[in-house]
Amino acid sequence: MGNFVLRWVINAIALWITTLLVPGIVVEGPWWVLALAALIIGLVNALIRPALKLLTCPLIILTLGLFTLVINALMLLLASWIARQLSLSFYVQDFWAALLGGLVLSIVSAALSLVLGERKERRS
Repeated sequence: MGNFVLRWVINAIALWITTLLVPGIVVEGPWWVLALAALIIGLVNALIRPALKLLTCPLIILTLGLFTLVINALMLLLASWIARQLSLSFYVQDFWAALLGGLVLSIVSAALSLVLGERKERRS
């Protein structure tokens, strides 16, 4: 359970940084809107992304992995659509904002995971 909460916090911080860096991605409202948007992104990535990667495996291989960026963008657009259906103020303007946002979100999330993972190992 602790790992899930840590992952959720990392996604929320990464999403917040992404909204600061990418003009087409907006989260409006109190902090819990950001937290729920991060939860939606996490659920979409956990439930739908693996199936989509499996279905597009030949395309991922053909493009030497670059199609994964398109999958990340599609997952961000889907998370934005789900958030709007739930009346949350999380918006991704268009595909290009989603593409850049997915890239930034992945890099920031990986960096935060690395930093927080190293701290966890030092305590042991």
